[in-house]
Amino acid sequence: MNILIAAVGGQGAVLASKVLGKLAQNIGKDVKVSEVHGMSQRGGSVVAHVKFGDKIYSPVVERGSADIVLAFELLEGARYVDYLKEDGILISNTQKINPMPVIIGAVDYPEDITQKMAEKNINTKFVNAMDLAKESGNIKTVNTVLIGLLAKNSPISKDEWVKAIKETVPERFLDVNLKAFEMGYNLN
Repeated sequence: MNILIAAVGGQGAVLASKVLGKLAQNIGKDVKVSEVHGMSQRGGSVVAHVKFGDKIYSPVVERGSADIVLAFELLEGARYVDYLKEDGILISNTQKINPMPVIIGAVDYPEDITQKMAEKNINTKFVNAMDLAKESGNIKTVNTVLIGLLAKNSPISKDEWVKAIKETVPERFLDVNLKAFEMGYNLN
């Protein structure tokens, strides 16, 4: 399975990649994880590549080979949609975080991103993960809400996902993350 995680710094992409890596290990798969942080501390893009299977040789998900693009922010999802393979799925948060060119007024945030992606004839699942994260008790659980939706759309048992979260998320944040996971998992 090839998964590309696209986010903005501070949204929890690194933790999400660790959960996916632990999941793959737990089910006996070879796994490779690669993270690109860039200017993440200043609100820039963060991309994590997670690949697992019987034998994985490269940690990088190539364009056109991702089973899933998991986007924590709408524009980040649009930037990486071409990484999906033909029958891949884009799972994206609908939250919009203005990148620096928008903040300084050089450009406008693109309009109708979801419609433009739908026109590409790809499988998409859009969710307001921020609202669900707030409802779970912590806005920093957007990543775990999206992991829940990813889990629902994967062939791997829910119990394995929960086990990976329990083994990865720090104890003091575990309950709220498990609640957020359930909210994402229970989406249609």
